[in-house]
Amino acid sequence: MNWNTLISAKRFGLEEFHQERHENRSEFQRDYDRLVFSAPFRRLQNKTQVFPLPGSIFVHNRLTHSLEVSCVGRSLGNDVAKAILTRQPELKDSYLPEIGSIVSAACLAHDLGNPPFGHSGERAISTFFSEGKGMTLKGQLPAEQWEDLTHFEGNANAFRLLTHQFEGRRKGGFVLTYSTLASIVKYPFSSSLAGKKSKFGFFTTEEDSFRRIAEELGMKKLNDAPLKYARHPLVYLVEAADDICYQMMDIEDAHKLKILTTQETQDLLLSYFPEERKTHMLKTLKLVSDVNEQIAYLRSCVIGLLIQECTQAFLNNEENILEGEFEGSLIKHISELPAGAYKHSADISLKKIYRSRDVLDIELAGFRIISTLLDLMIDAVCSPEKAYSQLLINRVSGQYNIKAPVLYERIQAVLDYISGMTDVYALDLYRKINGNSLPAV
Repeated sequence: MNWNTLISAKRFGLEEFHQERHENRSEFQRDYDRLVFSAPFRRLQNKTQVFPLPGSIFVHNRLTHSLEVSCVGRSLGNDVAKAILTRQPELKDSYLPEIGSIVSAACLAHDLGNPPFGHSGERAISTFFSEGKGMTLKGQLPAEQWEDLTHFEGNANAFRLLTHQFEGRRKGGFVLTYSTLASIVKYPFSSSLAGKKSKFGFFTTEEDSFRRIAEELGMKKLNDAPLKYARHPLVYLVEAADDICYQMMDIEDAHKLKILTTQETQDLLLSYFPEERKTHMLKTLKLVSDVNEQIAYLRSCVIGLLIQECTQAFLNNEENILEGEFEGSLIKHISELPAGAYKHSADISLKKIYRSRDVLDIELAGFRIISTLLDLMIDAVCSPEKAYSQLLINRVSGQYNIKAPVLYERIQAVLDYISGMTDVYALDLYRKINGNSLPAV
């Protein structure tokens, strides 16, 4: 793969109108702006990141997380572009200097396909088909479509959301540039290659769309049937930005919620640095007395360090990345001291944060809510002649092709509808369907 073809301003769905623009705002900045002003992006403010949505303490939701990931991604992209241009000045007239804009836009979009209630939402959807009432549909669908459902993945759903032409909407979905779309797909292969980790990049309905993008950008094809490509290089920067942010911000949120003590949090964040730097940081820490501000300072120091480390990891492995031979994430290729500290942070997060009672409670509730909605909606589209099915179908927004002639398309319309819900909307609909809540009379 090479940088001259990997970065293209061609827009998905508007290929016939592709032309060079000479405006203040680049095509990739247009992608960023288009995402910020979109309804699916706004809905992220009411979707769980890790902790239950705000009580008296405001913790991160999907929206604030995506904005922070975008900031880190922009820094990573700009630093990488600057270094590559130093090595290869002949690329200065290409789109390479735009990497920061592309990565920041891709970071904004990376969680758009996630259903409500965090990762439990993904599990609720996939297990509905693999071990729940949805199992009865297995014999009615081709094997590759069944794999899509039993491995439901937020990343693949984001690609669908961004490229699919919903009812009454324009061709090409969000009409983003090819490079921004390719930078979002962390797992550029079909669901039949998902394995036990349930990770894949596109549903069967979007396979041709991804193939078209990958071929245009010169992405390395590793297999044709089932389809598999090497990652677009900028995916590694989007992934690194996400890895950096969720780890650091979850720790900061856990401190605010008193899941981690101040001393535990300080020790975790200081462990990324050698003794000399620690001494300097502790002196700086004493300039403020507000404990949350102290933790925010330490967190910002760690983020800055990890940006430098991941940038260097990318540059050190640029050749392998372009060859499609790089293994793992950038965060797994950073130097020894921060790598050890990051692993320790991940272990503590798993033990004390992701298995905390509040987090498990929201996952349990989310699992029940999504499973119930799926049960009712899938039954409705499978048996639309029933009176109750008609009531449910009529409640679905017109943008979803809930009455499609093909069963798989009707199921996908249900998944589009449910995965697009906010936590609050899903809970409200669940209560109304169960008769626990009625509209005001």
